[in-house]
Amino acid sequence: MTKAELVERVSDRIKLTKKQTEIIVNTLFTSITDALTQGDKVELRGFGSFRVRRRQSRDGRNPKTGQSVYIPPKKVPFFKAGKELREMVDS
Repeated sequence: MTKAELVERVSDRIKLTKKQTEIIVNTLFTSITDALTQGDKVELRGFGSFRVRRRQSRDGRNPKTGQSVYIPPKKVPFFKAGKELREMVDS
């Protein structure tokens, strides 16, 4: 599902224009992004939680040349599905 499809589905459900719904969806995504950027955790009960994980530095290998390369530490977003979502997907 694309963002446009999400906006269309939400718009149909709540009977708002697509433009109004797009503002709502963008605000939701921006709020989640801002919280993660500040190091906060975002928890949506029944759906799942978003948080930031730290990856340690490590040595990797360039697949083209086989040469060893240093991969610096970094932060990555991580999503963990909630129990209800896992059960719905599994059924």
